[in-house]
Amino acid sequence: MFAVVRPDSPLVAALTSLPAKNLVQLPLRNSLDARSAGRLASFVGKQKIQLIHAHMARDYPLASYAGLRNPEAQLVVTRHVLFPLNRLHRITLSRVARVVAVSEAVGRQLCMQKIVPRERVTVVHNGIDIARFANAMREFDRVQFCRRWDVPEKSTLVGSVGALNPLKGHEDFIQAAARIADIFPAAYFIVAGVDVTAAQTNRANLERLVRALKMESRVRFIGKMDDVTPLFCALDIFVSASHTESFGLAIVEAMTTGTPVVVTETEGAKEIIRDGQTGLLVRVRDVGALAEAIGGLLSDEERRRRIGQSAREEVRLRFSLDRMVNATEQIYQESLAPR
Repeated sequence: MFAVVRPDSPLVAALTSLPAKNLVQLPLRNSLDARSAGRLASFVGKQKIQLIHAHMARDYPLASYAGLRNPEAQLVVTRHVLFPLNRLHRITLSRVARVVAVSEAVGRQLCMQKIVPRERVTVVHNGIDIARFANAMREFDRVQFCRRWDVPEKSTLVGSVGALNPLKGHEDFIQAAARIADIFPAAYFIVAGVDVTAAQTNRANLERLVRALKMESRVRFIGKMDDVTPLFCALDIFVSASHTESFGLAIVEAMTTGTPVVVTETEGAKEIIRDGQTGLLVRVRDVGALAEAIGGLLSDEERRRRIGQSAREEVRLRFSLDRMVNATEQIYQESLAPR
């Protein structure tokens, strides 16, 4: 196996088991990086690579060019988001062997655009390394976590994880928190995520909202976390108030730790959650319904435990890393089979 990554990719540290000669770093600046495209095509030819798998839309044209220069190599791409592909991708994906969609919703979007034939689109849900989360749960120290983030040790923690982007619905989450804070004085609310805007505008807006709602003592902004597993272990309730989700990886990660989840009815979330059994679904942008669902779980510890246990079992059955790897390997084999 070979991997071609950007120099700043976190995969560089994660692929230490790969022989150094099999890990190639290229700038891959954008979809029109001709220099990287040429070097990638030469590398594919030199190593006699049979299959190229690209994961990001900006890499599709580069991978497609490498495949065009090496017709014996089959091209597979993964589509992670719901945003429509552009006209350039209609060209670059014309000879793709298979498109992997991370959810049925993404698969439907691809088919609606008619960029690739329906029979070349296969849904493979994202997988979670369950063993890694199990180890994190065994090693987790809640007292230390609470002290680090200045929340009472006997608090009930309700949190949301995601980039500080308006589409993630953090504003709705904070407004819902304000509605139930007085009813549940032990509840503290955590927002974990990074604001990628240069001026940190999104975080500033959220902090302004917290002040306006007089929630400064009850809300914590954690910012960037290299490893989110301790947070999921700490939370008593996980909330995703997103306005749109193609899948919802953070939702499944929370479920893996047995944390009950309250999530909005995005296309991706509806594929993950069985409402009332493995989590609670509420309408998108409905702050009242969000607050009611969170409050209902805060007032019923037994229900939280029951839903959390069902959620963990659901992840084991449907979203394990082994299942995802096996399904992906099957796609590779089918793509390489003689036609």
